[in-house]
Amino acid sequence: MATEGNHQKINRKIIQMIQEQIDKAMIAKQMAQEKRTYLGASRWGEECMRRLAYEYHHTPTDGEEDFPGKILRIFDMGHDGETRMTEYMRLAGFDLITEKANGGQMGFYAMDGKLKGHCDGVITGGPVDLPYPLIWEHKALNDKSWADTKKKGVKESKPVYWSQIQTYCAYLDIPNGGLFTTINRNTGEIYSEHVEFDPVAAQALSDKAIRIVQTRSPEEMPKMSNDPCFYKCGWCSFRKRCHNIKEMTISTTAPATQTFPSWLK
Repeated sequence: MATEGNHQKINRKIIQMIQEQIDKAMIAKQMAQEKRTYLGASRWGEECMRRLAYEYHHTPTDGEEDFPGKILRIFDMGHDGETRMTEYMRLAGFDLITEKANGGQMGFYAMDGKLKGHCDGVITGGPVDLPYPLIWEHKALNDKSWADTKKKGVKESKPVYWSQIQTYCAYLDIPNGGLFTTINRNTGEIYSEHVEFDPVAAQALSDKAIRIVQTRSPEEMPKMSNDPCFYKCGWCSFRKRCHNIKEMTISTTAPATQTFPSWLK
């Protein structure tokens, strides 16, 4: 008869084997997907123009898959959370449109399709006194990231998400701003914020995106930092290529265990 210790050892092996198979399948599915031929508006708020250019030109990363299985599942949980939040909003009486009449995604395209964006939805009315219509963007965040968003606000805590809203307001001609909602994956709490439209910021984001899709090479765009030890460069999957270093050890001021931005954890 197997002892408790043997049982735990065998079970750990089974768990590892199952997760490895799931990870392998998820990564293979991701790699088989057709590459985007445009720069998506969800990325325009990225601080580093060089990184955006690498992404747009489908430059190979530093030798690892773009996202391991764990991160792909976090993305999936985010998509699932959006569907659930749509139900909650409609149940509460908000008039939320998430699809066009033909069933397609709500969004825009420009520069002959080199620039595109798809918002989560548009709110045209509801039980709360807000300046409708509003762009709607929703995210599912872990407890730490959610609390930081609630404390600092979307613009400071999640500038990429804030930039998404600015872009959609401009390109979909909705000057009333947007409603950002986020659900805490740990507690189920909901945080909402009316994000005002900033046309100057929206124009700057658009100008940046246009510059990137007009490049022939990512190296035409400036780096965030010329210091390969800059902590934000330590998160980037293009850092070795960008700084022209074959092998290196990055020493950062961020926690040693932090490989991805905190909102992904």
